[in-house]
Amino acid sequence: MDGPGGAGGPVTGRLTPRPGGPARLRALLGSGDTIVAPGAFDPLAARLVEEAGFPAVYMTGFGTSAALLGRPDVGLLTMTEMVDNARRIADCVDIPVIADADTGYGNPLNVIRTVGAYEAAGVAAIHLEDQVAPKKCGHMEGKQVIPPGEMAQKIRAAVAARTRPDFVIIARTDARAVEGLERALDRARQYREAGADALFIEAVVSEEEAAEAARAFPDVPLLFNWAEGGKTPPIGLDRLRELGYRIVIFPISTLLAATAGMRRVLGEIARSGTPAGVLAELPAFGEFLDFIGLPEVRETEQRYGS
Repeated sequence: MDGPGGAGGPVTGRLTPRPGGPARLRALLGSGDTIVAPGAFDPLAARLVEEAGFPAVYMTGFGTSAALLGRPDVGLLTMTEMVDNARRIADCVDIPVIADADTGYGNPLNVIRTVGAYEAAGVAAIHLEDQVAPKKCGHMEGKQVIPPGEMAQKIRAAVAARTRPDFVIIARTDARAVEGLERALDRARQYREAGADALFIEAVVSEEEAAEAARAFPDVPLLFNWAEGGKTPPIGLDRLRELGYRIVIFPISTLLAATAGMRRVLGEIARSGTPAGVLAELPAFGEFLDFIGLPEVRETEQRYGS
């Protein structure tokens, strides 16, 4: 199927072109509103996020590792595997995609390639972190961080590598767990000076620490990771807005909900031999087909079929 450029254009998984992208995310950041971006581990989850009316979706690395490998987020996935998932997600929704890009997968040369790959995948933003590779989930124990000057060079490389000025580079520091909050804030300042568009102070351990981070960067877009069950305590969205956080992600709510739902139906099959006892709780077959785009497929078949 031809892409937006007509005959000979790029082939994508879309049946119709979708606008999305960096410019829309920049507009959201410029609106003054707090962007709520639930996590998606695959395109189906992303479509559900969009259906629920959220302005953006977050591609979770934790969820991607769980979905693709059935393994924890400990640096097992390659850049190409992560970008592949990001591309599939960006290709099926209209809303901007903010994607986890881990450590950039190497030195500044690798970061340059990473930025190009994520840009080509159609995402609106990535975050890069200052962990030693192989990294770990930001809310696990045993993290290590690289020197801040080395990370600042990665951020400079990322900023220089982007071909779209609207593409958002988010610098994440995991130093709170390793060096304490003040050192983490010092690192974030260096990453901002290196050109990061937004900052992500990972795994603060109290509301006061979240407030201190916000006070340190009153004029910089900050991302807050509402990590379900992680080291950061739950803080209400109104309070986060009051503090000035511009992006709030909920990385694994959909992953945990999917796990619970699948356990429920599998348990019913194991007990009774069929899922009949829980079918009333599930989407109807026809409803689900409509949701994943069968009407659009049929319309396209009628337009171009013989």
